[in-house]
Amino acid sequence: MSTQQKLIDSARYLIQTRGYNGFSYADVADEVQVRKASIHHHFPTKADLAHAVVEQSRAGIVAQTQLLADGPFDPLEKLHFYVGYWEKCITDASAPFCVAGMLAAELPSLPESLAADVRAHFRDLSRWLEIILTKGAQSGAFQLRGAASAEAEAFIAIVYGAMLTARAFGDPAKFAEVAEGGIRRLVAPK
Repeated sequence: MSTQQKLIDSARYLIQTRGYNGFSYADVADEVQVRKASIHHHFPTKADLAHAVVEQSRAGIVAQTQLLADGPFDPLEKLHFYVGYWEKCITDASAPFCVAGMLAAELPSLPESLAADVRAHFRDLSRWLEIILTKGAQSGAFQLRGAASAEAEAFIAIVYGAMLTARAFGDPAKFAEVAEGGIRRLVAPK
């Protein structure tokens, strides 16, 4: 793994656990075992490093959106996969909170360019979920109570609220309880 990727991975974990304002280049340098000057070589500013973290996350969402466009998929399976991914990450503490979620909580204090990246992340995530929910409603798997875009944003709120609930109670199982309730809310009655 390249030094640049190690720096990004370190920053990702520090953002997930402490937030943007809770870490410094010294923390990253200590974790990766490089000098701060090495970090500045790859990322002149802390915002540049955080931007790289958010862009990697966005790239994953964009790739998933393209996969949806390229062929058939089971909408309910996609939602369970998404929730299951976060359940695993929260349970094993490999990604205890979404980077964009942590950054969104700090939005007023972020550099504007990074705040724009965070907003773009949520637009991408909302678009991905909107495609899944629309397809699910068309196939009869989901019963939407409003526009797919509004339902996608409500589902995001449930998932991120579930992350907060798990963290607040110190109980990773709370995430699954809340997030699975969000899926049950969407499933069409048989």
